[in-house]
Amino acid sequence: QVQLVESGGGLVQAGGSLRLSCAASGGASGAYDMAWFRQVPGKSREFVAGVSRSGESASYVARFTVSRDNVENTLYLQMNTLKPEDTAVYYCAAGWGSWATNRYDYWGQGTQVTVSS
Repeated sequence: QVQLVESGGGLVQAGGSLRLSCAASGGASGAYDMAWFRQVPGKSREFVAGVSRSGESASYVARFTVSRDNVENTLYLQMNTLKPEDTAVYYCAAGWGSWATNRYDYWGQGTQVTVSS
């Protein structure tokens, strides 16, 4: 069982930056794929960025940089030049074999990011 706790969300003006953190516990560090998703009301959750257990990374938003610290067992998302359309609840996810399927087994509670214009 893996527990995920996100932090770092908040209210920021357009053009600003935020850094989200996801602290994982309950599993061997580095043993699973991890990712960030986001969701707005009325829409399905969408993949934002992630790092596989092998260290492969991907980001669907060029302004965002994902990184992973296997010593701290923490996933980060550096979000720069934020836009109002980035407003969403951001979720951290983890799983085994998830990188290929985009299906994750464990989810955090989410952290709200609000970007004002």
